[in-house]
Amino acid sequence: MFSAEEPPGSVSPAKRQIKEVKETKTTINCVTFPLPSEGQEQQLLKPNEWSYCDYFWADKKDPQGTTSVAGFEMLLQKQLKGKQMQKEMAEFIHERIKIEEEYAKNLSKLSLSPLAAQEEGTLGEAWTQLKKSLHDEAEVHLKFSNKLHSEVEKPLLTFRADNFKKDLKKYDHHIADLRKQLASRYASVEKARKALADRQKDLEVKTQQLEIKLSNKTEEDIKKARRKSTQAGDDLMRCVDLYNQTQSKWFEEMVTTSMELEKLEVDRVEWIQQHFSQYTTLRHETDMFNQSTVEPVDKLLRNVDPAKDRELWVKENKTGEVRPVDMDI
Repeated sequence: MFSAEEPPGSVSPAKRQIKEVKETKTTINCVTFPLPSEGQEQQLLKPNEWSYCDYFWADKKDPQGTTSVAGFEMLLQKQLKGKQMQKEMAEFIHERIKIEEEYAKNLSKLSLSPLAAQEEGTLGEAWTQLKKSLHDEAEVHLKFSNKLHSEVEKPLLTFRADNFKKDLKKYDHHIADLRKQLASRYASVEKARKALADRQKDLEVKTQQLEIKLSNKTEEDIKKARRKSTQAGDDLMRCVDLYNQTQSKWFEEMVTTSMELEKLEVDRVEWIQQHFSQYTTLRHETDMFNQSTVEPVDKLLRNVDPAKDRELWVKENKTGEVRPVDMDI
């Protein structure tokens, strides 16, 4: 409370306090920050962690500089972008699956080709096995595509599929409501600040008029003006106190909620990492199974014997062993 016995024209404690606040702090979009040059630098809440709770307090102007985006809105946009990236990754894996399915289909079809079906001997056996390996390889790729769907694509599509955006809206509305309350409290502070300035100005004018006898204002009028000025100062202190309480509540909720969003992002990244690791595992398995399909071909190719093939062919197709001789006279 301000003393009712302050001498006329003196600077009230409230005014001195306001002046001090203006010199050491600044208010941007209804949020009060310390001036960079004042006092010791603030310590991060979670040093060396680049935590969300330390870096999104101020608003950010859009590229055109016409509107501001709240720091918390940046965090929500990050979540929505992550959800979109996750969806696009699932689409990418889906395209990969389609390629595998088409490849398997074409391999299977090619394995039934009649081309070179009349090849004989050990080379013919190797050729038949090579064509069969295409069918086996097609089965490998088909299984790979099925596993890609069940173990990679589907988890990506279903991760946080239910109520995720609805939950983000709850966060958004909660913080936005607190920010609106803060703006309302700040407006009250500014209104009370103006009212105090007007009361102080009125007191100062009346005091000067009394001193130079330009008015018939009595000492009682001066006391009345001083009481109104004191009341305006009290109102300002009350408004500032309510503003600080609201900002403190907003601050606490910002820390809590930004930490929750940070955990959501960590979970998302680790989830995708886990399933892409599964992708590479399946890919390695596919290479291993593909290798197994050509091993019988390799074995038969090592057994290809041109001499034996010639023997078999000659036995089946020979037209006679007796060679021509010279004619007698």
